[in-house]
Amino acid sequence: MDQTACAYGGCVFIDFENNNEPKIENIPFDLASHGYKLVIVNTGANHADLTDDYASVPRDMKLVANWFGAKVLREVSQNEFYSNIAKLRKDMGDKAVLRASHFFSENMRVLKSAETLRNNNINDFLKYESESGKSSFEFLQNVYSDRNPNEQSVSLALCLTEHILGSDCVCRVHGGGFAGTIQAYVKDEMLDNYVSFMEDTLFKGCCYILDIRPNGSIKII
Repeated sequence: MDQTACAYGGCVFIDFENNNEPKIENIPFDLASHGYKLVIVNTGANHADLTDDYASVPRDMKLVANWFGAKVLREVSQNEFYSNIAKLRKDMGDKAVLRASHFFSENMRVLKSAETLRNNNINDFLKYESESGKSSFEFLQNVYSDRNPNEQSVSLALCLTEHILGSDCVCRVHGGGFAGTIQAYVKDEMLDNYVSFMEDTLFKGCCYILDIRPNGSIKII
């Protein structure tokens, strides 16, 4: 997924229904023209010993899909899922159910987010990004490992971002989660203060200010 996004450039919508031939759409969208910067914050924690945590996410979702006789949750209707919550909780446990609920809501959010980008609608895009991050934290539960709850660097970075950006805060876990980085969409006029605060609180150089390049990979001769 990451490599495809880099190859195509810009904002990229990818549908993995067919893994061998995914549907890929480049959506022209200039975040900078709306007065925002995308900041990636390195929380300082590494991904060592998190293999089981990463594996548990698709495993839980596939267990729920298998309960319905399907291979993946995409083959299960959302209405069917919610009408069987009581039975699922008994058979699968709450975490698997919560992660499956995130799957259904997140897929709908992605479709809506793509449409906001096509319409150059920054406000609704940021709203969906914020909702997605909240759902990742609460329902997908990939912000920290429950095997080591005292290590919550990603949670802390999100907390610090909310503190310094206040009502303008839009942030979320980045990538697979559990450790690593977060994303923050920061208004230009708040950028210097945000970076200064995060680097003073975490460590120097933890913030990477990114521009979304409109063009994909180009061979320079």
